[in-house]
Amino acid sequence: MKRLPARLALLAAFGVFATFIGRAAYAQAAGVSPETAFIFNTFSFLVCGFLVMWMAAGFAMLESGLVRAKNTATICLKNVALYAVAGIMYYLIGYSLMYVDVEGGWIGSLSLFYNPTEAEAALVAAEEVTVELTDAVVVGSDYSAMSDWFFQMVFVATAASIVSGTLAERNKLWPFMIFVVVLTGLIYPVQGAWTWGGGWLSEMGFSDFAGSTIVHSVGGWAALTGAIILGPRMGKYLPNGRVQPLPGANLPLATLGTFILWFGWFGFNGGSVLALGSAQAVTLMSLVVVNTNLAAAAGVVAAMAYAKLVYGKPDLTLVLNGALAGLVSITAGPDIAHPGLAMLIGAVGGVLCCVFIPLFDRIKIDDVVGALSVHLIPGIWGTLAVGIFGGAPLVAQIVGIVAVGIFVIVTSTAVWLALKFTMGLRVDEVEERYGLDRGEVGLEAYPDFDPRPAH
Repeated sequence: MKRLPARLALLAAFGVFATFIGRAAYAQAAGVSPETAFIFNTFSFLVCGFLVMWMAAGFAMLESGLVRAKNTATICLKNVALYAVAGIMYYLIGYSLMYVDVEGGWIGSLSLFYNPTEAEAALVAAEEVTVELTDAVVVGSDYSAMSDWFFQMVFVATAASIVSGTLAERNKLWPFMIFVVVLTGLIYPVQGAWTWGGGWLSEMGFSDFAGSTIVHSVGGWAALTGAIILGPRMGKYLPNGRVQPLPGANLPLATLGTFILWFGWFGFNGGSVLALGSAQAVTLMSLVVVNTNLAAAAGVVAAMAYAKLVYGKPDLTLVLNGALAGLVSITAGPDIAHPGLAMLIGAVGGVLCCVFIPLFDRIKIDDVVGALSVHLIPGIWGTLAVGIFGGAPLVAQIVGIVAVGIFVIVTSTAVWLALKFTMGLRVDEVEERYGLDRGEVGLEAYPDFDPRPAH
């Protein structure tokens, strides 16, 4: 009996300790320190940026599979080169035009280079990391400045890749690369500033979560103007009005490219949450990823069903494009609360893609890989869907679509025409007939085969 008070004291002490631990655990669960949030957010930007960069490989494989064998090396070169040029231009002027000092206006500040902040540079260069140096970086910033630059840069390359696929098999390499310089350094950043940079469209209420309009429709409008000015491939549209199919050389490669793009899209949309430092951010990112996946799946099923009903057989190229159309459609609003609605949005995108591919052929706009039907049309639909289903004012969505479309059409047309009347946009007939690989690149992707076609 004499030991009872000691035991009671021990139990009391244990209870106090347990309470302390429980409260500490609750505080940790409710949120993390600013430095930890900074680390997680930066990590999210980098890893999701890696996934989006991997989409460059997806575009290269998809386009390589959908062009004819005689043009494969050229399309691979274009995809590697446009990614490199996009990164350089976005570093030189693009990011500043899009994000620095926009403040409700039309364009950011024009300044060369976008480098780490002074606080970040001091932290990196420090021989001894102090609390003061760390706080100078973390306080007032949710993530590393350069991680944000990297994540935004890989989106620019996506817009340029869309143009590459549409104009394949007949446009010259160097004029195309000059257009990419203007697109990634000026056209894309200016319209991007209107929304993501805090410009006039964002103040109006326009919403585009990950870029159905800002990325995909921009690439689509630029590709459309280029296709009209460049004209169709030789033998595509016959004098009797018949459309001559010019099938791609490697559908397994196109299928691989589609899966790579689908995979990369998880970073494209998931990373656009722009945070990973809280339970709320992680939960939202999970929802975004699920919605992205379901929209793509619905695009596949809808395209298969449409092709079976209309053509009697589920055409593989339509199904691949249906998956991508579903992804583009959900990109404007992947944070939508109900995954079933995401499936509806993706399914409509898949059907629209199947409808517009032959429609563009009827009006003799030659889109080699179907990029207009995959990126432009579903991009418009996905942006409208945000307004239709209550994610933003519908009027603001319409204004944003029209404003971006007009801006890109006017600026792209000016650049394409300038290039046409100076350098020329199109290869000569002999080079087009025998393939751009020989004339533009000087080597062939498939040297064991004779690339000389009948057309």
